Amino acid sequence: MQSVRISRARAIAPRVLSLAVSVACAALVAACAVGPNYQRPATEIPASFKEAAPGWKVAEPADQHDRGDWWAIYEDPKLNELEDKLNAANQTIAQFAANYRQARALVGEARAAYFPVIGASAGATRSGNGTQTGGNATTATSREGINNSFNVQMTASWEPDLWGSVTRSVNAQKAGQQGAAADLANARLSAQATLAQTYFLLRALDSTQKLLDDTVLAYQRSLQLTQNQYAAGVAARSDVIQAQTQLQSAQAAAIDNGIQRAQDEHAIAVLIGVPASMFSLPPMPLTATPPAVPAQMPSALLERRPDIASAERKAAAANEQIGVAIAAFFPSLTLSATGGFENSVFSQLLSLPSRFWTLGPQLAGTIFDAGLRKAQTEAARATYDADVATYRQTVLAAFQDVEDNLASLRILEQEIVVQRQAVDSARQALAIVTNEYKAGTVGFVNVLTAQTTAFTAEQKLENIAGQRMVSSVGLVKALGGGWDASQMNRETGDVAAPAPLPASAPAAAAATVGAASIAQSSARAADAPQARVQSK
Repeated sequence: MQSVRISRARAIAPRVLSLAVSVACAALVAACAVGPNYQRPATEIPASFKEAAPGWKVAEPADQHDRGDWWAIYEDPKLNELEDKLNAANQTIAQFAANYRQARALVGEARAAYFPVIGASAGATRSGNGTQTGGNATTATSREGINNSFNVQMTASWEPDLWGSVTRSVNAQKAGQQGAAADLANARLSAQATLAQTYFLLRALDSTQKLLDDTVLAYQRSLQLTQNQYAAGVAARSDVIQAQTQLQSAQAAAIDNGIQRAQDEHAIAVLIGVPASMFSLPPMPLTATPPAVPAQMPSALLERRPDIASAERKAAAANEQIGVAIAAFFPSLTLSATGGFENSVFSQLLSLPSRFWTLGPQLAGTIFDAGLRKAQTEAARATYDADVATYRQTVLAAFQDVEDNLASLRILEQEIVVQRQAVDSARQALAIVTNEYKAGTVGFVNVLTAQTTAFTAEQKLENIAGQRMVSSVGLVKALGGGWDASQMNRETGDVAAPAPLPASAPAAAAATVGAASIAQSSARAADAPQARVQSK
């Protein structure tokens, strides 16, 4: 009996040794990962913003408010309330949050390829052969012709990551997840900024409405004055008609102003996820002025703008796909094993003589594919080049966005000072001309001209005030709002994810896309510790 065991051990030993050698070879070969290593594409970054106004200073950590609720710098409780509703119920944000959760699931899907696939099955079959009995037309099945078969087995297969294809795929999905997080942040920031800008435009329309209402009252007094002058015989009938026409025009303008206000109100309702029929904002004239917004240096835009981070992550994912395409040129190794029990008698199924097993590696490679893999590699490289161009274009557009809003704020700040002076002059001129008309020294046409000039000046002043607030919000958005590149790695599944970091968080001030890339590389090493072989 002992000799039988020894002979069996000697027979199995070469197989075990062969398996160990195969696994060792697979591990050694798996230390190679083909394809180019990723580096963030170089972009030209200016040393400073050209349109920055004199006295503009670079932001310091102490200058920052809670960067999550960036709209709080405007100190408007109603705006704060609306932004909170938007963060909770905006459907565009919910859509991008679902996309983020999908991207996160794809990381797990790609990571599963690192591990073997194990399956189990159990089955039973019963078969027989028909026999014809003599003298009887009935067909019967003899007991001897019946065969039973019972089996229980487990299977396992594993394809080692010989050329880094799985690692590249996982890294590509990780970059895709980070890009989806940045897309979500960009969608949230865009919605928040659109809400704030629409809100301030609506408040500017409320100011314009107050101006129109006051103008109607002033024109009514002017009409009454003209009628009195006409009754006294010192004014012509045409003066009364002109005053009445001007009053009616102002009344029509006051009514027309309500169209744009209603549309802005409906736009806000959609942004906060409420039917337009169920939402309204009480009128409140605009009183806010743009707060000081210390901006970062131009280089900080690469870390502060979610659209830039998203474009950069897409380029990183495309780079990994080049390695996946190159890995297809090399053969794949599959290690498989099957074992179980099979017997025709169920009660003896789990006995030792019923056992069976198979074990062996399989090496497979493509010899001829008519240039398919080469074309796929070229396509992957072209996709990467396109994503790099998109990234650089996004960076250029970001600098343009900042410069546009800086120029707008700087110019509007100068313009509003001059416009206030113009309003004061127009009011003084109107008062003088009105007194002269009462005294009979000038005609009513002079009063009409002065009134029109004063109204136009005041209306433009209100428009400039609204434009300044819109540009202020635009600058905050252009500088990235309350977002930071470190938030790309934060995982969560609700519509508010990934949540902005508070200003006090050290990581929020120091994190960069480069740090995210380092973290990604560390995770890559933990997932599959491999040395890397570059193949351009």
